[in-house]
Amino acid sequence: MDKLSCDIPLNDAEKRTEIAPTLSSRREFLRAAAASSAVAILSAEVTPETVRASTDNVAAPVLPPATTSLSPFKVSVPQSAIDDLRHRLASTRWPERETVVDWSQGVPLQKAQALIAYWRDKYDWRRFETRINAFPQYRTQIDGLGIHFIHVRSPQKNALPIILTHGWPGSVVEFMEVIGPLSDPTRYGGRAEDAFHVVVPSLPGFAFSDKPAETGWDVNRIARAWATLMPRLGYERWVAQGGDWGAGVTHALAHQQPPGLIAAHVNWQFVFPEKLPEHPTPAEQKAIDRAALFGNDQSGYFREQGTRPQTIGYPLTDSAAGQALWIYEKFQSWTDNHGNPEDELAVDAMLDDISLYWFTGTAASSARIYWENTRSGKAGLSGGRIELPMAASVFPHEIFCPPKAWAEALWPNLFYWNELDKGGHFAAFEQPKIFTEELRKAFRSRRG
Repeated sequence: MDKLSCDIPLNDAEKRTEIAPTLSSRREFLRAAAASSAVAILSAEVTPETVRASTDNVAAPVLPPATTSLSPFKVSVPQSAIDDLRHRLASTRWPERETVVDWSQGVPLQKAQALIAYWRDKYDWRRFETRINAFPQYRTQIDGLGIHFIHVRSPQKNALPIILTHGWPGSVVEFMEVIGPLSDPTRYGGRAEDAFHVVVPSLPGFAFSDKPAETGWDVNRIARAWATLMPRLGYERWVAQGGDWGAGVTHALAHQQPPGLIAAHVNWQFVFPEKLPEHPTPAEQKAIDRAALFGNDQSGYFREQGTRPQTIGYPLTDSAAGQALWIYEKFQSWTDNHGNPEDELAVDAMLDDISLYWFTGTAASSARIYWENTRSGKAGLSGGRIELPMAASVFPHEIFCPPKAWAEALWPNLFYWNELDKGGHFAAFEQPKIFTEELRKAFRSRRG
């Protein structure tokens, strides 16, 4: 497979000299880029309560109150919400086509119309419901918020508990292909001693977790919630993994070192040094250039969600096509593809994720994770020094790929590092077999 790599050619405006002073903070980085002109309805069948359908907006959920107990949860979207979606898709108002022949202005009109037509006429949400409901799901209240999670216990009694955290525009959908192989490896050709008990929560404001009604839910607060969840499930010794904002949460967990957390793994590594090297190696220059490309050309969504999440929430909550294409563009930009997201992800898989955002009405609440972390200073390219044992898998089409030396400088207890030859930002979603094997290999030395 031909693949995009981390060495995309850049023009002079994207070189290290223009970004060196600002790379330690994504917020500062984007502000500097702008200054230099380089700017860049759901009802859930829950025991014992039933979700009430909203009469004002059939696409918005009203979840039952969560308690500190574990309430079993199943997904069942009413037909009225599905009919409403198809009506909205059929009524989409389209702009004229782009004036370029690629994706440089965003999703091309022809691609956009094809995706929306498929969603309207061929996509089957009920298939996804059956699939997700095959996993045990629960809701529980932590720090005043109802948290949704998938929890699959391994048949192997000595399995290692792991919590997997998604980001934006991801969801628990990203991990659905890896839950079985991780929890029951012998059924998938693996070894019993590599088994995990798997916990996959939905971030606050995402999917079936509650939408925070107050500020303060940054990665540190989410990490503290996860540190409450794992003991509540009976786990006294566990590990954590994440990508995108899930990597931010996992870095935060590693800093906090809550009781029971013995190690962590990330597939996006926030290890940029505070001061960039004056004479970078080729690997360092590649990471610097990729970060520059992200800040200069690919981060418009970040600026909007980090500054005005409420405003972007209105059009995305109102327009199904808008919500779909806001996410679809990122599947194109961040996956290891030949130019189209379908090269790496199945259309149905992408629409599973997109539909989850649509039916739960979480465009604004999910966008606020950018606002929260930008304001709390947790949106930087460096997670700082971490003493907890850390592991990393580096996928070549990640937004940026830091060299191992940078990780060694900040993670004195780095115990696993592997650079893969394919895969991108949505590692578990794109390459579930490779991702599964990476976690098995990474945590073998932490068991026992």
